[in-house]
Order: sequence, then C-alpha cells, then structure tokens
Amino acid sequence: MFALITFWFSAVVKSQHAGWNPAQYWLLGILISIIYFASIVFHELSHSLVALHYKIPVDSITLFVFGGLSRISRDAESALQEFNIAIAGPLSSFFLGGLFIGAYEFSPQGSAVQTISGWMGVLNLLLGAFNLIPGFPMDGGRVLRSIVWGATKNFEKASRIASRSGQFIAYGMIVLGIWAVVQQNSELSRILGGWFGGIWLAFIGWFLLSAAHESYTQVAVRNTLAGLHAGDVMSPDVPTVPRDISLDDYVHEVLRTGRRCHVVTGNGMAVGLVTLHRVQHFPRDEWANTSIQAAMVPQNGIHWVSPHEPVMGVLERMQSEDVNQMPVLQQGHIIGMISRDSILRVIQTRLHHTTRFAEK
Repeated sequence: MFALITFWFSAVVKSQHAGWNPAQYWLLGILISIIYFASIVFHELSHSLVALHYKIPVDSITLFVFGGLSRISRDAESALQEFNIAIAGPLSSFFLGGLFIGAYEFSPQGSAVQTISGWMGVLNLLLGAFNLIPGFPMDGGRVLRSIVWGATKNFEKASRIASRSGQFIAYGMIVLGIWAVVQQNSELSRILGGWFGGIWLAFIGWFLLSAAHESYTQVAVRNTLAGLHAGDVMSPDVPTVPRDISLDDYVHEVLRTGRRCHVVTGNGMAVGLVTLHRVQHFPRDEWANTSIQAAMVPQNGIHWVSPHEPVMGVLERMQSEDVNQMPVLQQGHIIGMISRDSILRVIQTRLHHTTRFAEK
C-alpha cells in the first residue's frame, strides 16, 4: 500500500509542478506517504490512549490504507466509555487536518511545504470524516453502538444494529464501486477518478463487510461464553503416557486412541506435556530410539489454566499462544484438559439453542 500511495502521489505532484525534476516529485510522494501513515498512527494512538485511561489494555495497532485498527483486549464497560474511545480517533484526525490547513495558508506559494501541508490537511479531514461513517466496526459504527447502547441498555442489541448498519453501508460501497467501473462515463466514475477509484471503493466495501460480520460474531461469541469457566468446559479425562516410552510407541498410542495431547508422567507425577505436533519435529527414523521426554514440554513450560478462568479468556490465550489444548491445574494437580474443539462445541450448541429459542 505504501508503494502504491507513493506512486500515486508522485504522479499527482508531477502534474501540479511540471517544472520539477523526477527526484523532487518522487521525494515529495515518499514524504506525503510517510506523513499520511504517521497520521493514521496518531489517529489510532488516540483511541488507544483513551482506552488505557479507562484501564482497558491495547494489544496492537494494525494499519490499513484508509485507517487502522486498535486491538483492544476487552469491550468498554459503559456506553460513555465506548463513545469516548470511538470519537477520539476522528477528533484527532480533524485536529491534524486543521493544523496542516493552517500550515498550508502560511507556507510560501508553490513550495514543497505548501504542497505537503495541503494534501495532508485534506487527507486528515477525509480520514476523520470517513471513519465517522456509521458502519461498525468503523469509529462511526462504534459511536452509533454507544448511542444505541446508552438508549437501550442492551450491548448485544446495540452491536447487532451497528453491525447491520455497517453491512448496509458496505454493500452500498460495493454496488457504487462496481457501477463506477461499468459506467466509466458516469458522473460517479468521474468523481471517484475512473475505474481504479471504483475498484478501490468496492474493495473498501468488501473489507468493511467482512469486518462488520467478524466483529459482530466476536460479540456473539463473548455473550455465548459469558459466565462459563474452564472447569465447566474441561474434560476430566486426562490421557497420560509414561515418560520412558519411545516416540514410536507414542504415535501408536495416538493412532489407537485418537488423542493428540497427553500428560507425561513419572513416578506417578505429571512431569510434562506432549503432542503429536511436537513429535513430528523429529525425523521418522529416530522415533524408535528417542524417548518421549525429548519431545515433551516440561511442566514449568506448560501453558495451563485455572478451573475458575473465564472460557473466553482461555480461548483468547489459545489463539495468542497458538496452542490447541491446555491442562487445567488446581493446587498443582492436573484435573482436566480443555481444548479449542471443546470450546467451539459449546459455542455451536449454545448458539444453536439460542437461535431456536429466538425463532419460537
């Protein structure tokens, strides 16, 4: 995206300043791109700082060409918090836009500083306005959700309305983008800059459609798992293997039982955890002469959970730590196993019964 934007801005600068040499308009294109993405970072940091003010952890920031996404670890606790976190981004973009417009007015006519300031002023104002479109998960969609949430006191209903608004807007963008491509002589196509602008608008619409659906699904999953703890979902059946068996014997045990994760025991105590995935790191011809201890994760390196830990938190840990199952420990003893599959089965069952209940 950075390369495409640099190329586009360089071409625009060339058309505006025909007397400049190639090095000048390429340098200006690079500078505008850098400042543009820095503006998006500033926009997302504004969300993050307000979230941190409310003691809500921020895991990461992902940049996109038309904005960014601050990955906040949990939802706001109230509609007011949601509103303040959401509105911070557009306000920061409007603030930057005003500063750059001011710099444009006081810069020497036709200078590089004026060119950069003019473009960044317009782009930041557009960025702020675009993100206020009431389509979840954009900032405007989150503002809409906070307003509905505050009015109805129902977070799930507010999320559903904001998500549907986002899907409606996304479909509209896709239709308009396709129309601009097909009808290149239309006024819409000219406003968007021809077929490329139409494709770009349709792409943004497709992205928003996917994001709106995914965001609402996350809310539905959170509500589905609300109140559940690891002890409610775990399997008390803990498969074990002795630590003195070979990798070859372990693979045969996996094929016999279908269980892909086992606790390794020694002298009646748990000493580690082994999975079929870890065994596959060893060459096949070494399995018969290699002990399971070489492949196991020692007890102090095991990702484990407490039976009282919320299931949603367990699922998020599994995703972030890239593991499919975890032992459940209580007072140092393994009392069960919890896996992604077991959590997904609970989600499917609860969603199915919830849907049937709603239909009745």
